[in-house]
Amino acid sequence: MDHSSRRRHSSRRDPFTRRRSWCCSFAVPPSSPDSISIHHSKTLRHGKTETLAKLHSSNSVPNSPQSSKSGLGLVGRIDPRRILSPGRVSPIDSDPTVDSIQEMAVESPAAVDSAPPARSESFRAPSERFRPQPEKSSCCGGNAFDVRLNLRGKKGGLLVLELNSEVLCANSEVFAGLIEEYRKGTSMASSSGSKMCRIEVPEVENLAMFRETIELMFEEDDITNRLLKIGVFRAIDVLEVSAGIMFSKGVLSCLKYLEAVPWTEEEEEKLRDLFTRFKFDDVTTRDILARLYLLDSPDSEQNLSRQLIWSITSSTDAMARNELKSLVKGLLCKSSVYEKDQPDLNKEDIYAICQSCLDSLVILFEETSETVSPEKLVKKDSRKPLIERISRQVDNINWLLEILLDRQMAEEFVDMWANQEELLKMHENASPMVRYELSRVSAILFIALGTRKLHCRTESRSGLLQAWFGPMLSDFGWLQRCRKGLSTKVLEEAMGQALLTLPLKQQYLLFMEWFRNFSKHGTECPNLSKAFQIWWRRSFLRGSETHAIESR
Repeated sequence: MDHSSRRRHSSRRDPFTRRRSWCCSFAVPPSSPDSISIHHSKTLRHGKTETLAKLHSSNSVPNSPQSSKSGLGLVGRIDPRRILSPGRVSPIDSDPTVDSIQEMAVESPAAVDSAPPARSESFRAPSERFRPQPEKSSCCGGNAFDVRLNLRGKKGGLLVLELNSEVLCANSEVFAGLIEEYRKGTSMASSSGSKMCRIEVPEVENLAMFRETIELMFEEDDITNRLLKIGVFRAIDVLEVSAGIMFSKGVLSCLKYLEAVPWTEEEEEKLRDLFTRFKFDDVTTRDILARLYLLDSPDSEQNLSRQLIWSITSSTDAMARNELKSLVKGLLCKSSVYEKDQPDLNKEDIYAICQSCLDSLVILFEETSETVSPEKLVKKDSRKPLIERISRQVDNINWLLEILLDRQMAEEFVDMWANQEELLKMHENASPMVRYELSRVSAILFIALGTRKLHCRTESRSGLLQAWFGPMLSDFGWLQRCRKGLSTKVLEEAMGQALLTLPLKQQYLLFMEWFRNFSKHGTECPNLSKAFQIWWRRSFLRGSETHAIESR
């Protein structure tokens, strides 16, 4: 008798008391007398789930962003007039009861038709972590867990959070407005009202980050300590969610933390993208924007590039110069990963530096013939060997030429190099171990012409080959011995192709000059036999016979 009465007394316990014992729930709650209505509702799952109310707020708060693409997405509340029984959200005509609203559970449609792709969870904020607020909003209720937040993931999954309305109202203006709107609608629908406020957030990009951001509202300690544990990448996600729900304290803490730590390139790009989608207060973001963008700079990027190039060409340390050349060329070339929104280089500045290097080269060759005046000597280079100084200037010219070729701005340099009459005269009398440095510049131009990387007028090509083809034949032996990164095989092929771009009459003169030199010096002269055969066929064979031979 006593046993049966105890069982009857146990069955009359408040269902809300038993529900509070759940710490986690999945798509279907555990079997209990409370879940009977959930099983009963499975027969009505064809009903459509709707998000009834959307937030449209244009009010801006200090340190709170406004964005056309909020991380929150569409935020709505579930009208109590559309709730008939636990486990179902569908349009009905009858009014809900208080008990049914308190026992409502949201079930993911994916869990009904097939195996759930993502686990659904519920979270209840611990009551001991609540902090008393000095001022209570009119929307706040007195219950410890009086808000149920249903988060639906963009890629599936469901997360249910039971929270305190006082904390939500005090920290988020978005949720404060939703809770107040919900309570007004509840009071109009039923005189008894509803203690549990239900808010649905659909299309959540990252459920884990949304939950972590909500948990930050209940942190007793400084939020920055929590951000230190999660790192920069996740802190940017928290910043995005905080900006979407207007969680001002979270926004300020994230900005303060992100400004004080270094970023990787991936984190910087992610932060830059976030700042293009959200608008924050200038006061709070000034320091971060100063790290992302070059604000109020007196020197433009063009001036900065010119200063860098001048510094490299005037450097006297070989190792440092080579290292910086590789660095700056990688930054300035068109294939660089840093090219985004990069303005074109000022061609006049580059050619001014090229002319300065050519003038220095002329002075150095005059020094080899002892015809240079003492005032033209560079004092800081006087202690270094002459050959080293000439080689350094040639390296500078070739490096500048590579930048011009990459930018497709080297056409004018062809004419500039073809008109170096002083260097051509001194080349005839200079020592072979010095003069071959000039042919290194010609080799870069010949290779660019023969490999179709440099396009210029016939007059320019003709002037270049007529001026520097003979010196190249004389210096080829030294270029083979002192290559300095030059491929002589590529040079031979390119020289032949470059000659074939000239009129046949000029080809005749240059090929005959090559033939005489090759017959005398052999391997000390470039082998242009393949190009010579093509010229012969084009000059003395006609029509289909030429085409047939070239095809073979």
